[in-house]
This record gives sequence, structure tokens and C-alpha cells, in this order.
Amino acid sequence: MEIRPLLMCFALCVVYATSKPTEKKERVHHDAPLSSREHDDAQGFDYDHDAFLGQKEAKSFDELSPEESKRRLGVIVVKIDGDSDGFVTEVELKAWIKKAQKKYIYENVDRQWKDFDVNNDGMISWEEYRNVTYGTYLDDPEPDDGYNYQHMMARDERRFKMADQNGDQIANKEEFTAFLHPEEYDHMKDIVVLETMEDIDKNGDGFIDLNEYIGDMYNHEDEMEEPDWVATEREQFSEFRDKNKDGKMDREETMDWILPSDYDHAEAEAKHLVYESDSNKDGKLSKEEILNKYDLFVGSQATDFGEALVRHDEF
Repeated sequence: MEIRPLLMCFALCVVYATSKPTEKKERVHHDAPLSSREHDDAQGFDYDHDAFLGQKEAKSFDELSPEESKRRLGVIVVKIDGDSDGFVTEVELKAWIKKAQKKYIYENVDRQWKDFDVNNDGMISWEEYRNVTYGTYLDDPEPDDGYNYQHMMARDERRFKMADQNGDQIANKEEFTAFLHPEEYDHMKDIVVLETMEDIDKNGDGFIDLNEYIGDMYNHEDEMEEPDWVATEREQFSEFRDKNKDGKMDREETMDWILPSDYDHAEAEAKHLVYESDSNKDGKLSKEEILNKYDLFVGSQATDFGEALVRHDEF
């Protein structure tokens, strides 16, 4: 069985606590780039292919003939068309691209799923997760490893309830993904902020002051000069993090710090693909319009061809 999510988080905390004092802890969540390549259609469509398929899968498309690529792309268009109205919109294309780019997250959830779905009913209840994760530890009310498992379980249950959108204490695959990777879901942002503030707010006043902010990143040791980046972070806190200049960060300021509103690359790529392919300029793409520009699409974020090459039954 893989290391359980919350226990893994605590293991990481131990690593941070014992790491070199010059190392910087990173709490800010950024979306991964769609491609490591430059986006320059004049030089080729490699960026679009990486974006549409995912970088790992994009290379496999080179093995296909134009005829086969068009045929498989046609199958994929049907999947992208979420409302089955015969057209692909920017919103549908953006959703597909984001899903392709987060494939590693879904793979991680799939690996853990079988460990927690004890009764094999295709769902994971809070009871199942709790028993698998904490059962043996809760048998010992006073473990000698220094961890408060009751506190950890309560924190996990709070996050589970937030991910469980219908409130039935049972998680389907999407809800369990939100539980394990809350930073990827808008409705989970509050819990990410709350957990972060609880970790850093040592005096329990509900805010993060400068000393707590620096103390979370930097393990100071006596007679050691602070690295330059620490001074830079002090300036960042005063100039940018603490927006209202009251000497501390509240919930909104903490959210702006750890979950910044980055440039939405998936949205920009969806707009680009629609603009380049929408021959009648009606703001949406027909299957014919997409196939006419198959060399732009195939291999990009929307297709996931890598596994499709293996799963011939899908085509």
C-alpha cells in the first residue's frame, strides 16, 4: 500500500523540520506549464500538441498516418463535446485540456483507490478511509512517535466532508480526488487556506505575522547568517503579502499568497485553438472544422493519444 496521504504530509513536515536552514519551503500552488516548448505556430504545433494531449503522450502521435490521426481525432471530438450538441465550445475545450494536464493526479488517485475501497463497491466512505488510515494507530491512545492521530483524523474528516459535495459521507472518484488534491478544486480552496494557516499560525490568533511567515520557510540556527532569500521574503511580506499593512496576513491575504490567480494557460490555449479552427466564426467548432485542422489539434491537450494507441478498443 502507498503511504497514506495525511501521514505523508506529516512525514514531509518532519523533513522540513530537519532540513538545512538555508532551504526554502514552498507553499505556493502554481499550475504546471502546458508545454516546455515555445508557443510559436510559425515554427510548428508542438506546443499545441503538448497542451492538447499532455506532454508525455504527445510524442506517440508522430507514429500515426494523417488518415489514422483524423479518424482518432474524430472519436475524441465526441468525448470533448460534453453536452452532445455537435459542437465544441471554448469551455468544453478548456475543461478537456485541464483534464489532460492533470492526468498524473488521476493516476495517483487510481493507484490509491483500491487500498481504500475495502468493500469494492466503487465508492470510498469516510469509515473506510478512517479505518484503513488510522485503525491501527487509534488502538494505541498514547503512541510514542509524537503524533496526535486524533487531531490528524479530525482534520482529515473535515477535509473529507468538504470534498463530499452531496454530504452522504461517501466519496466517488471525483470527490476522492478533491480530498487528496484539494488545491486543484475551487470549492476546496477554503480548506487549503485554513490548513495552511493552522500550520503556520503558532500563536493561534487566526493570522500569520511576519515571524510566523519567515519561521515556516526558514529554520534559523544560532551563529548562522540569514541567506539573501530570507531578506527578500521579509520585503515580500511587507510590500505584497500584507496588503492592508496591519502587520499580519488574514484569510484573504493568505489565499492570494498560496493560491495566486495565475494566467490561465488552458483557457488561452482553448481560445487559440478555436480562433485558428473556427472557419465560419460562430464561436464554436464543428467536428468538420476540427478535422480540417487536425495537424493543429492532434497531439495537443485535448486528446490523450498516448493511452489511446494502446487501447485500440476505444477506436
